[in-house]
Amino acid sequence: MLGAPQRNPAKILADVGSRYALLFQLCQLFAFAITVFGFAYYAWIPLFGTQAELGLSVLILAACSIGHALPLRRLKTLHAAYLVIGLIAAGVALLRFWPASQAASLPLFALDDRFTGLVVPTLVGFLLGPWMDVQHWQRAVEIRREGASLRLAYGVGAILFFGLLSMNALLAAAAGSAGSIVSADGITGLQPAVALAIARGHLDGVVLPFVVWTVIAAASTFDSFYGATRWFMTAVTARSSSPLLAFIPAGLIASPVWIVFAALALAFAMIAANLSMMYLMLPFATLLVGAAGSLVGETLGARRPYDPVLSYMIGLTAALIFLAGYVTPVPAFLAIAPLIGLIGALPAILDLFGWTAPQPVASATDPNAVPQAPAPIAAPVVTMAREDAVMSHGFDGQWFVMRMIPTYDDTNSVGNVYFANYVRWVGKTRELFFNICMPRFDLKTTSFYVLTKSFTHDFRREAAEFEPIVVRLRIANHNRKFVTLAHEIHSERHGLLGRGEQSLMFVDTQLFRPLDIPRSIVEGFLPYWPKSSPHTVQPQQAAESAAIGGR
Repeated sequence: MLGAPQRNPAKILADVGSRYALLFQLCQLFAFAITVFGFAYYAWIPLFGTQAELGLSVLILAACSIGHALPLRRLKTLHAAYLVIGLIAAGVALLRFWPASQAASLPLFALDDRFTGLVVPTLVGFLLGPWMDVQHWQRAVEIRREGASLRLAYGVGAILFFGLLSMNALLAAAAGSAGSIVSADGITGLQPAVALAIARGHLDGVVLPFVVWTVIAAASTFDSFYGATRWFMTAVTARSSSPLLAFIPAGLIASPVWIVFAALALAFAMIAANLSMMYLMLPFATLLVGAAGSLVGETLGARRPYDPVLSYMIGLTAALIFLAGYVTPVPAFLAIAPLIGLIGALPAILDLFGWTAPQPVASATDPNAVPQAPAPIAAPVVTMAREDAVMSHGFDGQWFVMRMIPTYDDTNSVGNVYFANYVRWVGKTRELFFNICMPRFDLKTTSFYVLTKSFTHDFRREAAEFEPIVVRLRIANHNRKFVTLAHEIHSERHGLLGRGEQSLMFVDTQLFRPLDIPRSIVEGFLPYWPKSSPHTVQPQQAAESAAIGGR
């Protein structure tokens, strides 16, 4: 789908990456945990016992270091070498293992109901899994950048992938069902059959090539995970407007190390609990399905809003149904669980097929009725609910308010307030706002300056002397470098006199280089961020912060 000429993978990912960042991170978390769990529990622990921990740690550190150091082009060359070496090792293991194997064939009728119930989840996982994996997005972007054919590359890749699955199947067939384990849920699993068969048969000539095969499989997953996750999170962080980046270095947030630690903890907790890999695989067919379906819909042109909370709630419901069907077993539950998860993507799916929400219709009582003009909008009532706002200045909710009365000093020769004084009043209000938000700011010791990047004001009415005036100012918007302050000037006699906004920027005191919003600014402004900001604190917290600042 991404190979279509009209679709640019880099542009699509830049557009949807931030909205689906949680989906991509969860996918990487579970994928890494699955690899660690499978490699440790089904291969190395049966072969080497508890001594496998040291080797696993070294392998993860080495592979992640490679993923950190090598760009994707170099990694591609390394993986090509991995492929050749791995296939040779697997072939040698198979040739030495098969003649000594006593495994009997496993007829299909011996498989229980779980096998048939897992057909639909497997198909859903195969179809949607690549969409939520940033490794595939990184490769698609790089292939397009190199001018190569994305469809040809993935066609060849599919053949190679099928070959790798077939090699695993041949090794499993050689092992048979002799090597099995019973997990904590009472279900027998054959995943470690190959390693157990080799260990119990003491086939020394098979151990080394099998170890090489599994190490290459794990290492090529670890380094790809690290490189792709770091590539994606660096791009998301660079586009982020979160003020939290003033507290935590962007490189630390973009690092995949946190996902590595979480995946290791999850994998070893699963091993300690004696659970099977199925519990790590089920999110790809349940929990993440709604979000992945919405991502596919947006890629193909859907414009319906994506609701992550709803998608994950429905996905969690699907996961519970899947678990009930897996443990019981009830194959119908296993089959419908992924379809329930897809309900989270229903808005995007309907939008792709041209369904749109019905538009509101006019009243049918009188089709010839003439539309009435909208009622005039009354001037906003300025209230002073807080004690500190009853005085000359203070906060009233998210607004900082200054009350004043203009005198003859503020008027011109005609008798009304001089136009430049409105700007001066806004400036005075801003300085009082700064004084409360940043009481410890000192020009002699500061490492940054606050500069006015732009200022606009829309004049509505004029004021006269001795006419009570209220100037209101609040934080309207922000990104990583700029803060926008909105202001309004009201008269108790004539209502709104004018409104506008100003943009603030921050520079260092030495070379006047632009800075991200400094930490002290974020701390001071945090209680008064706009409600649309994810970093807005609750009104009670804002009140406490303002009270502390006032003291």
